[in-house]
Amino acid sequence: MESVQAIKQRFGIIGNDPKLNRAIEKAIQVAPTDISVLVTGESGVGKESIPKIIHQLSHRKHGKYIAVNCGAIPEGTIDSELFGHEKGAFTGATQTRSGYFEVADGGTIFLDEVGELPLTTQVRLLRVLENGEFIKVGSSKVQKTNVRIVAATNVNMFEAIEKEKFREDLYYRLSTVEINLPPLRERKDDIHLLFRKFASDFALKYKMPTIKLADEAVNALLKHRWNGNIRQLRNVAEQISVLEQNRTIAPEVLRGYLPNTGSNLPAVVNQTKAESDFSNEREILYKVLFDMKSDLNDLKKLTMELMKSGNTSEVAKDNESLIQKIYGDDDDTEATIENLEVLSIPEKSVPQPVEQDPIDDKYHFAEDVEEEETLSLQDKELELIKKSLERHNGKRKLAAQELGISERTLYRKIKQYDL
Repeated sequence: MESVQAIKQRFGIIGNDPKLNRAIEKAIQVAPTDISVLVTGESGVGKESIPKIIHQLSHRKHGKYIAVNCGAIPEGTIDSELFGHEKGAFTGATQTRSGYFEVADGGTIFLDEVGELPLTTQVRLLRVLENGEFIKVGSSKVQKTNVRIVAATNVNMFEAIEKEKFREDLYYRLSTVEINLPPLRERKDDIHLLFRKFASDFALKYKMPTIKLADEAVNALLKHRWNGNIRQLRNVAEQISVLEQNRTIAPEVLRGYLPNTGSNLPAVVNQTKAESDFSNEREILYKVLFDMKSDLNDLKKLTMELMKSGNTSEVAKDNESLIQKIYGDDDDTEATIENLEVLSIPEKSVPQPVEQDPIDDKYHFAEDVEEEETLSLQDKELELIKKSLERHNGKRKLAAQELGISERTLYRKIKQYDL
């Protein structure tokens, strides 16, 4: 059995962190078996190295090794990609196709981002894990395969199970052995070592001197949180190698390449609480909309009564509570009733009832509405703007406030109407 140090040199793994070494030890120990392995850890920690180690140290090393990014394949085609399909199984299936499980028979399949698999595909995968059987899309023939499955995810699987986005039985099938890779911020002693390795590689690649960090810049490098982990560190090293003329990097120069993530203190977010707050806000919004609809119906009712009776004071007296609800409780009721004089309709303009057949009633009503005077919204807007400007002696700011629009919008309207 190869040592951890020999494996790190063979697969180009940099670092001496105890958690990293423990993860590699577990990979070496499970490699000779056919046990399913689940690799967990944040995005960018290098999870793809573990299945390669397992495959190369297993008896399947001469078989195929296929890595599949489950999150990158559309939901509608992932079953076809994994299990294959028959000719004519769906639109565009012009010929029979072998899936990854058929092609990798006798080898290893690495399912990266397995937490993104659709539930229907999870059922198919569970069957493969249990008895090595699968069925092509559009076929009824059961086929056998002998593959080793290594999966990886950066999703919290227990939360996904709780939200019914991932099957619990599949999780326990995949995680017979679970290998966790630590984030870069927990490997402080490895950060500078990795940076120097990346700087050396990019100097060789771009044929230029290797960059070096000043002592204070090293401290800044170690204090950064590195949410993107090794992938982010590598990108920063490449940017600095290409862009900086001075090959000794000062701390202020380094900070210019690091995103300002604010405090390095961990923040605990209660996802359940956040979803609950959103649900409450949605309920409040619905209530407001329903109240507005109710008020609008009340206003329609009041208007129709005014149109029918023409007696404003009598209608206002009978609907005092409704008027206060619409116009607000702070206003004086008598003043409100006086203001309702505006709503009174001249007797001659009130539609008079016409004796007619009940069946044709809606058509006569439509004709009556068409005979009413049509109002131009543009004319009314122009009239209101003129009155407001006159009232405030041409002061646009005060006029805009009264009209309930911005000063900029009012200025545009003034130009539009050539006032």
